Amino acid sequence: MSERTKVIQSSGKRKTAIARAVLKYPAKGQIKINNVPLENYEPDIGRMRIQEVLDVIDHPKIEKCDITISVKGGGKMGQTDAVRIAIAKSLNKFIGTKTIEKTFREYDESLLSGDSRRTEPKHFGGKKARARRQKSFR
Repeated sequence: MSERTKVIQSSGKRKTAIARAVLKYPAKGQIKINNVPLENYEPDIGRMRIQEVLDVIDHPKIEKCDITISVKGGGKMGQTDAVRIAIAKSLNKFIGTKTIEKTFREYDESLLSGDSRRTEPKHFGGKKARARRQKSFR
């Protein structure tokens, strides 16, 4: 008897980067980001940050899951953080136990809820969001 294929979709956002993850079970156990395997993902620090999400939880079903992620917008590290959030959300939905959620929250609070910080828009009277033209009274 073969198991029915289970498909879970989730998304993650960081600054202007948006990642969409599709988890399929049972499968070969591959993780691809924009059709690039995780082993070949650049930069190295980004690959390590994504890998640590998978290392935090120790569940036997994860090795039989295919995760396909498409990410666009933002810079490299913003995309990396968006991928981390998307993977964590999809694994949390897939396994669905309180211990997994608790483990993610203890490790990094923003893995399941996201990071709400955004760039501040430029205001009148200056070159950037906070910088102002200097005044001289002497």
